[in-house]
Amino acid sequence: MIDPTILEAENAKRSAALQADYEALGAQLARRGIEIEALTTRAMGFGVAVPSWGTGTGGTRFARFPGLGEPRHIFDKLDDCGVIHRLTAATPKVSLHIPWDKADPADLKAKAAEYGLGFDAMNSNTFQDQPGQAQSYKFGSLSHTDAATRAQAVEHNLECIEIGQALGSKALTVWIGDGSNFPGQTSLSRQFDRYLQSMKAIYAGLPDDWRLFSEHKMYEPAFYSTVVQDWGTSLLTAQELGPKAQCLVDLGHHAPNVNIEMIVARLVRAGKLGGFHFNDSKYGDDDLDSGTIEPYRLFLVFNELVELENTPGLDLSHMIDQSHNVTDPIESLILSAGEIQRAFVQASLVDRAALAGYQDANDALMASATLRAAFRTDVEPILAMARLRKGGAIDPIATYRSSGYRARVSEIRPRVSGAGGGIV
Repeated sequence: MIDPTILEAENAKRSAALQADYEALGAQLARRGIEIEALTTRAMGFGVAVPSWGTGTGGTRFARFPGLGEPRHIFDKLDDCGVIHRLTAATPKVSLHIPWDKADPADLKAKAAEYGLGFDAMNSNTFQDQPGQAQSYKFGSLSHTDAATRAQAVEHNLECIEIGQALGSKALTVWIGDGSNFPGQTSLSRQFDRYLQSMKAIYAGLPDDWRLFSEHKMYEPAFYSTVVQDWGTSLLTAQELGPKAQCLVDLGHHAPNVNIEMIVARLVRAGKLGGFHFNDSKYGDDDLDSGTIEPYRLFLVFNELVELENTPGLDLSHMIDQSHNVTDPIESLILSAGEIQRAFVQASLVDRAALAGYQDANDALMASATLRAAFRTDVEPILAMARLRKGGAIDPIATYRSSGYRARVSEIRPRVSGAGGGIV
């Protein structure tokens, strides 16, 4: 989908400058006892999954303003995901949302294979009603008071597992919008018991080599109470379900100023951290491009992950989860993949021995300065070199714009109506 001659020409324009910057950074890091090639190898080995739904334009609570060349279906989405991976060389997997992305698994695998893509965790959808379904989720799904509605929601999740097995996925992410808007609307205890009962039925359907990710969210669409509202409830759920159940942390699903990096450390300690939905936020679940609001927080999360990366059994799924309202979704996903990879490389720069020494000596100032030294290091030459060596673009967004991809698909894909609101 990207003309190789354009990619080569764009890289050729920047290769000399990259080499100079790379050598300069290498000399700087060498003075700190750091080998730049080792960091580049780590960068080349890092990957984050792209959300299929992220390739379309999202919406606000009041309206949606679609962009040009919106994906019409999952195969268009996979085309867009292929472009992102071609340019970043850092997004080798796609996370699907069912039933939005429902199609013949054989066709999906064949399409993904064209771009060297695989499939990460599957995502179920019981937070909105689908055409033809018998029971409504207006008052809940897995925790609904009606047994038939709960059974319908369980069956949908089991179907997601079945589809995922055919695609080579190894995990199911379950997020529900269940909760209440008024005090007394529901029994907080019985509602949670019903949720656990439903989750146990889903857990029983997991293949031996699969994991079940419980995703929490503080609020929305239920504003008085939410069934799985924080990491404590998510952890409680995972512990009750069994060893194949873990917690998924979405960076936007917490109260403002919550110490997410500490939550990460606690979940690793409990053996229950399964993965992430990366995004950024200012006020709540804003689903902004990663690293655009709080890049230092993203770095601090990865600081914990790098410190604990040799923890036995730790196997994380890194996924992006964003809503793009005013940008080209492909460009936003390219940007986010780079920022997530950047935080990983910066965290890999931390002098762990020095940091531990300062911590043991209760030297707060120097411990903090050690982290800032890594965060302030411009690792862009490492990221660009990693992309170049893996066949990607030195400057992915500039190359994407030069390719004219959006204009080409706009001629093929009809303009989508902007009518109808709701957060997507």
